[in-house]
Amino acid sequence: MKQIRLGKTNMYVNRVGFGCMGFSHASGAPTPKEEAIQALREAYKIGYNFYDTAECYTGVNSDGSINYNEELVGEAIKPFRDKVILCTKFGVTHKGDHLEFDSSPKKIRESIEGSLKKLQTDYIDIYYQHRIDPNVEPEVVASVMKELIEEGKIKAWGISETTEEYLRRAHAVCPVTCIENRYSMMARWHESIFDTCKELGVTYVAFSPMANGALTGVYKSNKEFKNDGSDFRVNMPQYSDEGIRKTNELLEVVNEIADKHNATPAQISLAWMICKYDFIIPIPGSRKIERIQSNFDAGNIELTKEEINKLDTKLSSMEFKVFGGH
Repeated sequence: MKQIRLGKTNMYVNRVGFGCMGFSHASGAPTPKEEAIQALREAYKIGYNFYDTAECYTGVNSDGSINYNEELVGEAIKPFRDKVILCTKFGVTHKGDHLEFDSSPKKIRESIEGSLKKLQTDYIDIYYQHRIDPNVEPEVVASVMKELIEEGKIKAWGISETTEEYLRRAHAVCPVTCIENRYSMMARWHESIFDTCKELGVTYVAFSPMANGALTGVYKSNKEFKNDGSDFRVNMPQYSDEGIRKTNELLEVVNEIADKHNATPAQISLAWMICKYDFIIPIPGSRKIERIQSNFDAGNIELTKEEINKLDTKLSSMEFKVFGGH
């Protein structure tokens, strides 16, 4: 599979990365530990070499204990730690119905030590600021990242859900390797930052590349998700009646192209961005081995210019509302 260079570093990864969040957070009850570890290790055998987690990805196990996604990932990749690019994030705490941001130097220092311990590693390849903290200037965050790189605790850094201005200001202090923003056929509002990424040599890591599962065509209603607070998809607008109607309209075109490639709509939605841009890496997530395999295989699908244009033409006539969190 073709590999993508991360920013201007000497780190290269396959065209599809692995978003690990769903094993612990936002997609219902956490996956049992051994089952999750087995899936994460199977992903490596399939070919994944780009693992994404975060400090705040947590859930509650059946026994009431906290499920830390970083701990699962750290335990799973321990046998092949030096063969993969490991990413985690700092700066966000989930507080019931809202997020609390803290990217102060003191908090970053606390977070890096906690993440290193949970991940059972002495360095992190890409360390993301998970959300912009309105109380901390980008230059301050970038200065701490520069120190962490010099100390060998991280190899490079990135910003999640960044703006162009914030990216430029941070990059001027300590070069940014990746940004991690939402991107899919149904969430294209960050395309305005693409030119800046190309100019600065920054890789765009696309989270929720299948619109939290909507583009798989598998889910037909938000009633399929548990409404107990553990599954964020219940309240996502793409799973409302209107959202499902619009998704199905798009999937008619996606399925036409999928049939020609003997592919799934999920694979086509990944291939669409991979084939258009050589600086984008989608990081879909799944708990099921067959879907983990299928998502990775999307990196080998080559869409024609005509097929991409057909999808883009359809998309240009539609507007979507999708959940914006991660």
